[in-house]
Amino acid sequence: MTTTMANRESDQQSGGPTPEQVRRGRRTALLLFAIGFGPMVFATIMYYTGWLNPAGHTNNGELVQPVVPVAELQLQTADGQPLSNRFGPVRADAEWMMMVVAGQCTEECENLLYLARQVNIALGKNADRVSRAAYIANVPAGLEARWAEEYSAMERLQPRGDRAPAWPAGVQPDRKPRILLVDPFGNVMMHYGNEHTGKDMLKDLKHLMKISRIG
Repeated sequence: MTTTMANRESDQQSGGPTPEQVRRGRRTALLLFAIGFGPMVFATIMYYTGWLNPAGHTNNGELVQPVVPVAELQLQTADGQPLSNRFGPVRADAEWMMMVVAGQCTEECENLLYLARQVNIALGKNADRVSRAAYIANVPAGLEARWAEEYSAMERLQPRGDRAPAWPAGVQPDRKPRILLVDPFGNVMMHYGNEHTGKDMLKDLKHLMKISRIG
């Protein structure tokens, strides 16, 4: 016991933290994390479950249940970076994303490209909280020629290596183009098609941004 007390005194004299200081430091770190990220997690849970939502909001888009991490889609950006790198609670610049996905880009696909662009513009002051991207397996020459002029703000995505993209249940871009909505945590949580209007999507996005304050 005498030796142990001597060791403790020696540690304190050498400037090492005491067990109480270590515990206090851990409590402080946990408190700072809860203050910083607690509201974001809480708001996300509220939206997905409807808990404590007095407005009784009903989403217009089709929910992805359970949500699918964007990493599972096996997509990358034009510079070869995994798309999942854009998202997460530690990313200060993480945004919501509207992602148009299609096989051959026919008229239905172009309608969704236009819809995503117009909804983004209609968000007004919140427009910079949402990015746009597209994965289109086959882009017709006519659309390719017009892309830079009409969709310059929409990033083009690619499959990672030789892996085919993996889509959430109910999403089959080769048969029916969709707009996937990805939250700032990197979860594919809702999707839209030509059966939805711009007002439908805009209403959902405005509601999400109002209650979540993330992204």
